[in-house]
Amino acid sequence: MSNANDRISETITSNDVVLYMKGTKSMPQCGFSSRVAGVLNYMGVDFADVNVLADEEIRQGIKDFSDWPTIPQLYVKGEFVGGCDIITEMTLSGELDTLFDDNGVTYDKDAADKIREANG
Repeated sequence: MSNANDRISETITSNDVVLYMKGTKSMPQCGFSSRVAGVLNYMGVDFADVNVLADEEIRQGIKDFSDWPTIPQLYVKGEFVGGCDIITEMTLSGELDTLFDDNGVTYDKDAADKIREANG
């Protein structure tokens, strides 16, 4: 499993924002992955997507790495943030904006506000 751990560590340290997901950011393969990728895409966040369906070692490895049982998983600046429910809550509360601001991640603040307005 160290190979998966090494690959995961390399990916999350060499990209500011990484989403481990089922499918890709342009073609998600599950509703939860689609929701998180949709939020990031709509907010204009530049993020790396890792399709866990394409690599069984990474699919299990990311769960072991984060000690989190589900996919998708979002990482910002090398730190695990959470899965779909947590990202949804953080988006609606504005916490995701703060996390991006604190870590120098570029995003569209107006788009984030529109998500909150539409779900408020």
